[in-house]
Amino acid sequence: MPTTIADLATPPDKAMLDTNVLLAATDEGRAEHDGALRVLNEWPGAATTLYTSGQIIREYLAVATRPRGKNGLGMKTADALGNVRAIRERTTLLAEDARVADRLLRLLDDVPCGGRQVHDANVVATMLTHGIGAVVTMNLNDFGRFGQFVSLIGM
Repeated sequence: MPTTIADLATPPDKAMLDTNVLLAATDEGRAEHDGALRVLNEWPGAATTLYTSGQIIREYLAVATRPRGKNGLGMKTADALGNVRAIRERTTLLAEDARVADRLLRLLDDVPCGGRQVHDANVVATMLTHGIGAVVTMNLNDFGRFGQFVSLIGM
């Protein structure tokens, strides 16, 4: 059952941050901006280890540098890279290796999905391989199919 960051009495010990949370922390115009900043800036002080992956960083950079007219943030590459460096200071980067690829294949056997959903499945496979039990996301519907494997925390 999904929960929201506002409903949490205490943050989890470990949490994967979905790309959209990082984008919300960057984009002051998003309704979730303040909540995303709270997660990034306050949760580590409350003993939560935040995680990301190469996939999430690539997705962030793709959207951050995409023109605004094409559903991006329209940032200069240098600014987006600066943000990624700041994100990396607050998060632990998880390896996407053969174990993650094997877990992804097993997960896809268990949870039918295709197309863009495979990206979410890969995030979950990365989490499961590294023992991360919660994902913070604005896309609860996208991750809902994996609720039997990980806890969902919405913005």
